[in-house]
Amino acid sequence: MSEIIDVFEEMKRLLHGNGVSDEEILAAETELGLSFSDEYREYLKHYGIAAYRGYELTGITKSPRLNVVAVTKAEKEKNPDIPGNYYVIECTNIEEVVVWQSSEGKIYCSSPNLPAEELCESLSQYISK
Repeated sequence: MSEIIDVFEEMKRLLHGNGVSDEEILAAETELGLSFSDEYREYLKHYGIAAYRGYELTGITKSPRLNVVAVTKAEKEKNPDIPGNYYVIECTNIEEVVVWQSSEGKIYCSSPNLPAEELCESLSQYISK
């Protein structure tokens, strides 16, 4: 298994979906005009969406509140300075902090009207915190 799936599999009380197809992932990437990192693609294929220890990650789902496409579009409208290859992996609901992943895989956080700051190297690192 991949590192991201190994990290998720070690979690207790992990809630997740059933995974999505390559076609659904490509459609989401096309709608956003970017490519997901390999790690995020693996997460989507395996789970589609996941929640753990009070965190809710975006994914490909019918719920607009957690759908990566809907959430990314909404958050980029609020903060137009976010680079084009970033997509939302989590809205923390704390002081409007948003957690992003770049197509290259690094994790960033931002607050309204502030530039994104690097948090860690990968989604695996982020969820291992």
